[in-house]
Amino acid sequence: MVELSAALEGQCNKVLAATVPSPIRVVDEKFSQIDGILKLTLGEPDFAAPEHIKQAIIRDVQANDSHYSPSQGIMPLREAISDYLVERFDTPRYDPATEISVTVGAAEAINAAFQALFNPGDELIIPTPTFPLYESVAQTSDIKVVGLNTAPDFIVTPEKLKHVLAEHPNAKAILLNYPSNPTGVTYSEDELKELVAILRDHQLLVIADEIYAELVYDAKHTSMARLLPEQTVLISGVSKSHAMTGYRIGYAVGPAKLMKQVGKAHQSMIATAPGPMMAGALEALRNGREDPVKMRAVYEERRDLVLKGLSEAGFTAARPGGAFYIFAKIPEFLNTNDIEFVYDLADAVKLGVAPGSIFGAGGEGYIRISYPASTEDLESAITRLKHYVDLKK
Repeated sequence: MVELSAALEGQCNKVLAATVPSPIRVVDEKFSQIDGILKLTLGEPDFAAPEHIKQAIIRDVQANDSHYSPSQGIMPLREAISDYLVERFDTPRYDPATEISVTVGAAEAINAAFQALFNPGDELIIPTPTFPLYESVAQTSDIKVVGLNTAPDFIVTPEKLKHVLAEHPNAKAILLNYPSNPTGVTYSEDELKELVAILRDHQLLVIADEIYAELVYDAKHTSMARLLPEQTVLISGVSKSHAMTGYRIGYAVGPAKLMKQVGKAHQSMIATAPGPMMAGALEALRNGREDPVKMRAVYEERRDLVLKGLSEAGFTAARPGGAFYIFAKIPEFLNTNDIEFVYDLADAVKLGVAPGSIFGAGGEGYIRISYPASTEDLESAITRLKHYVDLKK
């Protein structure tokens, strides 16, 4: 083990040093030390990437695509993203040359957008419970996070939005993630139009993380990029839709003047996304439009299986409209301290789920179950949960 020089101790970036690592990863790594544990913690599809996508990547590698690509992504992929958004979600046609950046996953797109679009001290409204990455990235960019607690229904309503804007009239932007991680909540077109009227009136910048747009069960996804394109930077990718989480291809699109700055931030962080992975994403968007449809049908069956099992075990949970998470309330007859609950659950029956409080205000007393696992594993998870409940009665 190498010891740090005493002269350098404490000289790291103080903001970053005060930022905690991903709490989801921390919990998952602790659970990984338990032999035989069944983890439903990470948002990781159990599907493999479709074969035609893998073959496109292999062909690209064999064609010696091992050199730098254009910083904002290869033009055929940017064109495919533009076409895909128009054809699938009725957005405006984004200019591939000036309004689209291909990133290393949606996480890098979020980092680039935050770095490019905010100044130190700017206020960003983030509805909670939410994916912890947003707040940690905001902290490292010295962005002031304004939490909007959406419990108990986990929906941003016009009333809630007006209230937070009255308290923070200088807020610059809002981050909207839907379908939501961790709740699975999504919005109808009418619900979004009510929010858009307020956002337009206040000229708020919208960072719309719609990475789960293809995983909406009960209706077609409505994108903020269609309803409020002049104020929206849309972030998405192929990780969840095509089970390509490890291939790390995301993208950001928006008005050219904003994307010019996002592109600079992206270039300084990454230079360019890997060529073979972009070839895979191109194949996904051009020839893999039906891939998410097949996966979505399976996820919907699994959602219903888990909801039924949770109800039988005494848990309550809203029926998720999208994504692949269930945010369930711990019943009063159990320990409702969600941190203590999940560690006891893991110790007692070797079942790992995420505590709701790590997702921010409103998540206390809940657990997040990630259900893109095999049906067999989900059935086993419900059996273990019921056994745990029986032990505690």
